[in-house]
Amino acid sequence: QVQLVESGGGLVQAGGSLRLSCAASGRTFSSYAMGWFRQAPGKEREFVAAISWSGSSTYYADSVKGRFTISRDNAKNTVYLQMNTLKPEDTAVYYCAAPNRLGYLFVESDEYDYWGQGTQVTVSS
Repeated sequence: QVQLVESGGGLVQAGGSLRLSCAASGRTFSSYAMGWFRQAPGKEREFVAAISWSGSSTYYADSVKGRFTISRDNAKNTVYLQMNTLKPEDTAVYYCAAPNRLGYLFVESDEYDYWGQGTQVTVSS
């Protein structure tokens, strides 16, 4: 059973930074791509960033490109999301996700099978 546990959310002023962490357990973490998604109140869940199994390739939504950085530490079974220059529109519950199949990168939510419980990020103006 794959388990994903996010941490690091909180309240921050616009222009500030946060780093989210997602600890994975239950299978060989280093074999699979990982992703981050977010869901704001009244909106659908949206893709934020994805990273390949090795960490050598990443992909970002246009809305966060240049401000957010996804990374992973396979020795610690953890994926990170460094968020800089935060904006009020970044306010959402952030989820990490893992697919149940091998592959390079996945950007669609239905390509992911396992989800964490989410961590709230609130950016005040």
